Amino acid sequence: MGEELILLNFWPSMFGARVRIALKEKGLNYEEKEEDLPNKSPLLLEMNPVHKKIPVLIHNGKPICESLIIVQYIDEMWNDKAPLLPSDPYAKAQARFWADYIDQKLYNVCSIIVWKKSKEAEEGKEEMIEIFKVLEGALGYKPYFGGEAFGYVDIALIGFYMWFHAYETCGNFSIEAECPKIIAWAKRCLEREIVSKSLHDPNKVYDLVMNFRKKLGLD
Repeated sequence: MGEELILLNFWPSMFGARVRIALKEKGLNYEEKEEDLPNKSPLLLEMNPVHKKIPVLIHNGKPICESLIIVQYIDEMWNDKAPLLPSDPYAKAQARFWADYIDQKLYNVCSIIVWKKSKEAEEGKEEMIEIFKVLEGALGYKPYFGGEAFGYVDIALIGFYMWFHAYETCGNFSIEAECPKIIAWAKRCLEREIVSKSLHDPNKVYDLVMNFRKKLGLD
């Protein structure tokens, strides 16, 4: 059966990175269309009229929106390939819980660190460290969040790695010094070629952030 897969994305998006990784983990070919977010394309507005956000995966003309939902869709649709979510119902529920925790807690704090002035950024930094410590507890001594195999929660979190350099610079701290297990886990993930090739250079993301901060008068 022929499959047409189009990913509407913006290159530094940690959420778009999730979809790239999931598609590559399943060995799927897809076309990626870069969005200019200040000038959203008619296709994006048509495919995601509710939120008008990336990423959107278009599968044979039908849109799937919201990155974690897209990853679950990919896993269920191409279930003959290595699974991204565990099959055990409890383990699957736990994976979904931690992925949701990442979305509910981490993104907002990251935004405070890079887009706010020093006092708010300092508060955001402390909260980020607390969140990472909670995630270190969930990781435990396992190679990946789900155990021995790279999977759903790893996909949910690893896209943020592209932004770590920017977070550390804006927040004036070292993630590795505060949360060494998170960095060790990230390096383990990056040893997977699919992951390393799905993430953009942290220095490129840093340059983007610094340029925007200057425009906003934050530096």
